[in-house]
Amino acid sequence: MRILVTGLIGQYAFGGVTWDYLQYVLGFQALGHDVWYLEDTACWAYDPIKEEPSADCSYNVNYLERVMHEFDLGDRWIYRNEATDTYHGPAGAAADEIIRTADVLVNVSGACWLRDVTAAVPRKLFVDGDPMFTHIGLTTNGKTRDHVLAHEEHWTFGLNVGRPGCKVPTAGIVWRPTVQPIAIDWWRKNLLPVTHDHVARGAWTTVMNWASYRPQIFEGAEYGNKDLEFARFFDLPRHTTEKFVLAMGQGIGRNRPTERLNEAGWTIIEPDVHLPDYATYHDFLANSKAEWSIAKHGYVQSRSGWFSCRSACYLALGKPVVVQDTGWSEHLPAGEGALAFSTMDEAAAGIAAVAADYARHSAAARRFAETHFDAAKVCAELLGA
Repeated sequence: MRILVTGLIGQYAFGGVTWDYLQYVLGFQALGHDVWYLEDTACWAYDPIKEEPSADCSYNVNYLERVMHEFDLGDRWIYRNEATDTYHGPAGAAADEIIRTADVLVNVSGACWLRDVTAAVPRKLFVDGDPMFTHIGLTTNGKTRDHVLAHEEHWTFGLNVGRPGCKVPTAGIVWRPTVQPIAIDWWRKNLLPVTHDHVARGAWTTVMNWASYRPQIFEGAEYGNKDLEFARFFDLPRHTTEKFVLAMGQGIGRNRPTERLNEAGWTIIEPDVHLPDYATYHDFLANSKAEWSIAKHGYVQSRSGWFSCRSACYLALGKPVVVQDTGWSEHLPAGEGALAFSTMDEAAAGIAAVAADYARHSAAARRFAETHFDAAKVCAELLGA
């Protein structure tokens, strides 16, 4: 079966973004399918050096080429530059034919804005990774709704969507639950030389943005970003003797309160400096002791059931995670390897439990990833296999 996986690997050439999309390609490939990565966003290329859109996509294409070479995907990728309406990559000249003969298009996070050639693929899967925010857009933006409805199947990381107690609007769409596929073998490798003075060594870490976009309003209630939830746990380092290192983006408006965070006991590092690509991102997680993280306010308040793709990567490395409960604990087992919290006391208790029996929780973390996030299993479920 010929499968197209869409994404934003070149558009946003950052560490975590690369893994989010690439692992779908690896998962379908592990099932023996004819898999191609397609990047066709209908947006101008983003230049991370100048931090602005650009008609020149050379940085993005070069990064994509490096990634595809690293992961032995050779020429199986296509990048379309919206500014010039041209295809790039080794398969660029044959792009339209490759797309035309595809059986399935897996539109991860809706990254591909459908054109005639992609809309004609007979089976199109929309995979939502941003529950509540995606769904609010469906109720307020007709163009977004038309785009999503153009797909035959709809999947979401919101494991609770459509269930009692979940505030995420379904917009009349049948949503099926799914999780991030994890190419587990790649998390058992060292992509960079081992160092013993890594900034993450022995620390509880996470990778996050202070605020990715402005809060959204639905039925009179506000649904915001991580900044709102972090405020509830600002003093956590004072409740434990553990060390915390957070790779935290400054967010929209660069409003991250860095000085206050440092004073509260958090060590803050810049993601674009310390983990700018897929290899340094992998290395940061691998050198960590465990992950502690909050979720977006919108995920929590809507009781969406979202579980982090990043946390799944930590688990594959055998790194326990203590992460905020969005309702995910109603679908995935919490308690060993992956621990849920909703209050400060629960967060501190989870950290203490892991520290007290680290070997047990580390082994449980690996089993958790193998059971629930194995890329081939997740991708087979998407296909109905």
